[in-house]
Amino acid sequence: MKLTIKFVLPLMVYFMWCTLSLKAQDVPTYSLEQLTDSALRNNHALVTKMWQIKEKQAKIEEDKIKRYPSTTLSGNYLHSFSLGELTIPAGLIGQSSPSTDKSFTVGQNNSSVIGIMAYQPITQQAKIKTGVEVAKTDVLLTEKDRLKITLQIKQTVEQLYYGILITQKRLEEADAALALAKSKLQDVENALRAGKTVTADKAGLQANIADEEQNILKLNIQVQDYTGDLITITGIIATDIKLKEIEPDIPAMQTVEEYQNAAKNSNVDLQIANLNKSKAVLSIKSSRQSNIPELGLIGGYAHQFGNALLPVNNTYVGLSLKWDLQSIFSNKQITRQRRFGLKQAEENFINTELQVSNDIKKAHRKVNQAQALVAAAQKAVSYRQEELKIQDDKQAAGLNKSADLLNTKALLAKARADMYSAQLSYRMAVSDLKILAGQ
Repeated sequence: MKLTIKFVLPLMVYFMWCTLSLKAQDVPTYSLEQLTDSALRNNHALVTKMWQIKEKQAKIEEDKIKRYPSTTLSGNYLHSFSLGELTIPAGLIGQSSPSTDKSFTVGQNNSSVIGIMAYQPITQQAKIKTGVEVAKTDVLLTEKDRLKITLQIKQTVEQLYYGILITQKRLEEADAALALAKSKLQDVENALRAGKTVTADKAGLQANIADEEQNILKLNIQVQDYTGDLITITGIIATDIKLKEIEPDIPAMQTVEEYQNAAKNSNVDLQIANLNKSKAVLSIKSSRQSNIPELGLIGGYAHQFGNALLPVNNTYVGLSLKWDLQSIFSNKQITRQRRFGLKQAEENFINTELQVSNDIKKAHRKVNQAQALVAAAQKAVSYRQEELKIQDDKQAAGLNKSADLLNTKALLAKARADMYSAQLSYRMAVSDLKILAGQ
């Protein structure tokens, strides 16, 4: 029985290892660019904004049509059960008049009129043009909203991507710390069995192992949460993904003033605030133009039968004037309201400009801080690597314990994790800064 277990147990472990290895091979690997493209391609909010843009572009074409003549086709048919009569009294028209009253039936029981009329607005052309400009501004606003969502999606993907890579490095550090804790416990157990010591804090060492195992569990949960969020936002059909390792670069930086100048023309929030201000100006212009009398040219043709007093064919042309005098007073209040709206838009633009400027200063400061952390972390890694080399040499010469070597490896893993975290934090800070500058 013992012999069977001795052979079967290793086979079971080997089989499980092979299964996990094959499963790991099936997990697809993605780069940051692939994940970003997938997120932008599958995001429903972006698709919704695209349809909103098309809707508002169609509104522009609708408003443009109002500049041209509006043509109306009309027609009616009537059946009259009683017809009017025209009576000519005797002697009314001199010698030619009948000697007695004469009555004539006017019209026919069945009558119909068909016609076409065109109306060309004249004085409303300026207001129609302003309406088209408002519709174009709405399109630009929606496009900027879509761009803002795009930048937010890219930023979220980057944060999750870098967050997973950082946590994975922390897992390597935790694995090294766990190996060290187990090694210390093993050394104590060996010493107790050899009778070299009678007092040892074995429970404390076991607690250290439990703490490291708990830390690893927490980090694994964090990776799972980040990965789940990343799969959701990218729309990838998978239960798990692997991320392509990257070597964080340190790009050249511009001054705060250069980023602020770039933001004045390219920052999305500033562009939206400026467009809202322009839209408020156009709304005031439109309310003033509403005071102009509506004058237009009309022309048409009508064909009728059934009424003897009217011509069968009638072509006409003329002018139409309409002026709503009450609107002169109401438009005054509308203009006043829209001026207040313009003041709000101007204040919002100033506030947004100040906020963007302050955010750029803060982001630039974070970049400099992250750069200093990278330099410090690189030094720590270099020193730990030298220390590991010394411990390796001592291990080869039998001058140290395995715990000493594992301790140095754990410290090196921590230093590398700190350096990687600082490098990725630097990249994230640079990314935030470029988004603020609209680059």
